[in-house]
Amino acid sequence: MTTAATLRSLVRHPLDQFREPGMGRRLPQLVGGLALYGLSMAVLVQAGLGLDPWDVLHEGLAMRTGLTFGTVVILVGALVLLAWIPLRQRVGVGTIANVLLIGLFADLGLWLFPAPEHLAWQITFLLAGVVLNGLAGALYVGARLGAGPRDGLWVALAERTRFSIRTIRTVIEVTVLALGWLLGGSVGLGTALYALAIGPVVQFFLPWVSVPALAAAPNAAAAPSSPSAPQDSRPPLSRR
Repeated sequence: MTTAATLRSLVRHPLDQFREPGMGRRLPQLVGGLALYGLSMAVLVQAGLGLDPWDVLHEGLAMRTGLTFGTVVILVGALVLLAWIPLRQRVGVGTIANVLLIGLFADLGLWLFPAPEHLAWQITFLLAGVVLNGLAGALYVGARLGAGPRDGLWVALAERTRFSIRTIRTVIEVTVLALGWLLGGSVGLGTALYALAIGPVVQFFLPWVSVPALAAAPNAAAAPSSPSAPQDSRPPLSRR
């Protein structure tokens, strides 16, 4: 199959998603979750106490290139999405929206929220950023409109290798964390707190905002090999 044909087969699914049930709720929830995600990323950046591995890389690249933090988030997301092509991972509406929106709202948040000068406010920003980030992740995952580019990469690699998602994700995150740190990205208390807390926070909010699986994909039981089934049937891996 040619590259063009492969791309057409990968992008057909998100167009079909617009005809699925419940889009009147799911699309606004997706966009709201991604917007909140970008804003919460900015809060964590402004806290200045350390970031999650991917944002350490984003910050390091932004410092080295002179691009805005949000622009780097968009470009890295697009590059990761390109890796889906040889892995033949299907793209969802949420995947495309993730690449485009999170970085835009991260830059908006960096413009709106000044960096605190005192440690007490830095800790407040850090805690608020983690909680809001977890809520945002639950909102966009709960909309069931496709994994983010980074999550989809882990899922695709796990499905095509003998390694678990946990192993693949750990290797990737350690690698991007190391690269980001070498580039000057912020590693600290926030990095450790995010790693420990984000999973439980997302899991806490998810039952309250998750669209029921049958409402999102009424034929899922009859078609377990649906492109979105591996993403919807797993617990949330991460925000992106």
